[in-house]
Amino acid sequence: MLYVTRGLVETLLRLASEREPNSTTIPLSVTPAGDIPEADLSADTPVFTHFYMPEAGRSVSAVFGVDLGTPVGQTEGRFVSHPEGDLRVSKRDDLHEVVFVAVPPWTDDALAAFDRSGREQELTILDVEPPEEQTP
Repeated sequence: MLYVTRGLVETLLRLASEREPNSTTIPLSVTPAGDIPEADLSADTPVFTHFYMPEAGRSVSAVFGVDLGTPVGQTEGRFVSHPEGDLRVSKRDDLHEVVFVAVPPWTDDALAAFDRSGREQELTILDVEPPEEQTP
């Protein structure tokens, strides 16, 4: 079972809709449920709560081939949009441990989660707010 916040789902679907007819790929990170007071899950359950803007670090990446927009080892999942309507992982997708795929009409029903090998995973959308991020 995978868990994701409603706010993250709404944001990802909006970004996919704005990019249509192009696809988008967005790295995702988790927060332990113990850090989300409203989450009624065991404390160590990972909940997808945050994303990294796809444009962050793009100019440096284009020149040096290094992705500076996403902290190394800090993303447990990836969101990809398929504007052509194929709700499954494709060979063109940048695979991750968990891959969220969305298709038009960009609604909750048009979103699914898959493991690295393309098997669909059960997904629960939680109506909770993640903790605010703090900069060190």
